[in-house]
Amino acid sequence: MKGWLKFFILVLAVALALGGCAASQVQKTESTEQLLSAAGFQMKYADTPQKQAQFQKIPLRTLLAYPYQGKVVYVYRNADTLYMGTPEAYRSYQQLSVEKQIAKQLVEAAEINETTDWGVWGWGYR
Repeated sequence: MKGWLKFFILVLAVALALGGCAASQVQKTESTEQLLSAAGFQMKYADTPQKQAQFQKIPLRTLLAYPYQGKVVYVYRNADTLYMGTPEAYRSYQQLSVEKQIAKQLVEAAEINETTDWGVWGWGYR
């Protein structure tokens, strides 16, 4: 195989891999935002220059706790929106996250169970 063809295939493989990572990140961000909204987090927009300046200081796609007026506020920033929640909303978010993970594991287990013959392992309940 010619050197330029090998290089082209390598570049194409890297581009496809990076594209898959980007798509996965978008899905994860959308899922997080849906859970935050369901948990009671409020969406805030950087609709003034002052808010925009502060908005840029908050890390992207990271749920963090900040002290505010003697209390704690939880924030999550995506590209254009800030989600803010109380400690109660944060606990609700954690609970929803766990429930979502359990549901995902149950679906995966059911899919495996449909295609697996557990009897071949010679083990079972008696």
